[in-house]
Amino acid sequence: MASYIALLFKEPDSDYGVAFPDFPGCVTAGATLDEARRLAAEVLSFHLDGMRTAGEAIPAPSTLDEVMADPENREAFRFIVDVPDPRGRALRINVTLPEDLIAAIDKSSKNRSRFLAEAARERLARLKAGA
Repeated sequence: MASYIALLFKEPDSDYGVAFPDFPGCVTAGATLDEARRLAAEVLSFHLDGMRTAGEAIPAPSTLDEVMADPENREAFRFIVDVPDPRGRALRINVTLPEDLIAAIDKSSKNRSRFLAEAARERLARLKAGA
């Protein structure tokens, strides 16, 4: 498991914003602190999946000293987001679903397996968060 530093910013009249110094452009926001933290984990995981799919190298996590050396980061609240190691190998399984549900999945996605895996991960994350 890797752990990356996330920076939480809050401006008056705005949501809580989260950025990752190790991944410029990887940002999210939430209306509450809990939502911002939950979405931070989701967006970082999604970002890393995209990098792996594209064959990009995943950087090693920066140290807190490295992150705080940037004056723009000094006012932010820092927290750690843990990212599980890349998923293990894929296993083929048989699943029985109602025909109308399969049709709806096929209409919204070109890849049933990916769609079902993403839906399962989202549901598991909500369960873990107590939702």
